[in-house]
Amino acid sequence: MPDNVSLAPPSLKLWKKFESEGTNAFRICTLSGAWIERLGADLLLSYQAESLLPELLAWCATLPALTGFVPERVFGRHLPVRNQERVSPVLLEGDAELPLFTTVTEAGVRFGLDFSAGYSAGLFLDQRHNRSWVRQNARGRFLNTFSYTCSFSVCAALAGAETLSIDLSRKSLSRGEANFVLNGLSPEKHRFFAADVRESFPRLARKGERFDTIILDPPTFSTSHTRGRFRVEDDMGELVQAALEVTAPRGRLLISTNCTRLGVRDLERICRMALKLRRLSGTFSPTLPPEDFPRGEGASCVWLQLSA
Repeated sequence: MPDNVSLAPPSLKLWKKFESEGTNAFRICTLSGAWIERLGADLLLSYQAESLLPELLAWCATLPALTGFVPERVFGRHLPVRNQERVSPVLLEGDAELPLFTTVTEAGVRFGLDFSAGYSAGLFLDQRHNRSWVRQNARGRFLNTFSYTCSFSVCAALAGAETLSIDLSRKSLSRGEANFVLNGLSPEKHRFFAADVRESFPRLARKGERFDTIILDPPTFSTSHTRGRFRVEDDMGELVQAALEVTAPRGRLLISTNCTRLGVRDLERICRMALKLRRLSGTFSPTLPPEDFPRGEGASCVWLQLSA
């Protein structure tokens, strides 16, 4: 193993724990400016600089001896400074004839990944704890906004909730419906709306819809034809206010962001202001990153439960 690359001791310990729980999608190690993830039978190397790639590949060569795991393929993904420069992972090692669609499991729940679909293959590993909470606790009516491939919705449906998933991308929602099928769930019993979340909240409020659990995990930056630019630092407060309009009494909201300029305290501050403007009160429960993510890595998240 290269001198400046090492397998973090917690990852060695967690490897067997994850596998015993039916999880084969997790971060193996985090280095300065790079990380390595296991995604089922494959590895994904993410790096900020091309100069890190040889070291990561050298590290991967030691993995079979350390863990007994031999990856079918190794993919590489450059981490650009600007979102506009994001590209799909590229195959670095392995059989190029294998399909780019694969399936991973998380505590026995199945999720489809597609390495050709864009920058993200389809599952954000840093939300594992929050998905686990949803799988164990979601009941009643569940709203998943910016739902992407609907992993939260799948967990809620498995818990018995009636789900509504909203995302601007119809293609992502179709992948979400496929995730329902992977887990023996009928998509026809749930709702999927391809729409701008900011326009959907007022419509849901006018219809009198209320939800017991809401996931609010917007992108850092996006644009839509009807509402224009969304920038999470500027617009998260308005988004939380809109979500509160459709939250049932004593309902819960997960407020989450990958924006490095917003931490948990910032999210709580934004939520307190939204509560004040709506004349509501609530309690906060920050969530720590999963065990395979060092502190400071991954999304900033806080659960808000309304008092009434």
